[in-house]
Amino acid sequence: MTGLSFILAGMLAAATPFLLAALGELVVERSGVLNLGVEGMMALGAVVGFIVVYHGAGHVMGFAAAGLAGMMLALIFGWLALGFRANQVAVGLAVGILGQGMSSLIGNSYESLTITGLPKLSVPVLSDLPVVGGLFSQDIVVWLSLLVTLAIWAMFRYSHLGLVLRAVGENPQAAHAIGYRVIALRYGAVMFGGAMAGFAGAYAATVYTPLWADGMIAGRGWIALALVVFGTWLAGRVFFGACLFGAVSLASLVAQTEAWPVPSQLLSSLPYLVTIIVLGIITSNKRLLKENGVASLGEPFGK
Repeated sequence: MTGLSFILAGMLAAATPFLLAALGELVVERSGVLNLGVEGMMALGAVVGFIVVYHGAGHVMGFAAAGLAGMMLALIFGWLALGFRANQVAVGLAVGILGQGMSSLIGNSYESLTITGLPKLSVPVLSDLPVVGGLFSQDIVVWLSLLVTLAIWAMFRYSHLGLVLRAVGENPQAAHAIGYRVIALRYGAVMFGGAMAGFAGAYAATVYTPLWADGMIAGRGWIALALVVFGTWLAGRVFFGACLFGAVSLASLVAQTEAWPVPSQLLSSLPYLVTIIVLGIITSNKRLLKENGVASLGEPFGK
């Protein structure tokens, strides 16, 4: 397998933790809420999902438990940020630290243990193509994440719910004035985002690298947050960005195995360097941010 075929074969799987968490955060931010606790929700979802699968309950139950754990942590964030109108940045950081601390505590006795991942489902004929065939041989979670991406894109573009969420994010006072329950809608968005972060963590710990190691999320939650800005709050662009970061993370592995004359520390930091560069480029384009940004993002709502 060449370096290119290796990257293409693993790109979607490497992108899936980023994609699931970023899609959840996209819905949250579209409603006008900024949740910086994604990293902690992913970490808690990862350890809960791993423990459930390790004890024989299966991947479906593992993902369900991870989503519930992420949702409960998101509910704490929502209770403080929406119920008490606390500063969303401060609360998000605190909840993220709480999730990471809980994951370390709960997973201490499971350190370095492994489980069996999920088999790959291949598309006939296409999976046999040279170089690009690996793209069409993925586990079921990857295929489902593509459907979720399409569903969220369609929701914001065509559905009444998507229109209402966008209205709540743009002008919550106007949405409240015409009868929409702004706080309830934001609670729903926050809990959906927490569940998606939990799913992302479960995928990382039970499928992509089916083992538990403290700190294994390794900044994926922060990259997912950056992906929402990178995608300018549009699901299609978020998907493209997740694939880009998945490919970059695999490219660093290819470079190390092929002994490129580049320090390994620099190669390992490539995804984070790309994040910084891309965010700098995107945020410098004021017109793009104004067209697709969320007007009330991070601002508390009071009747």
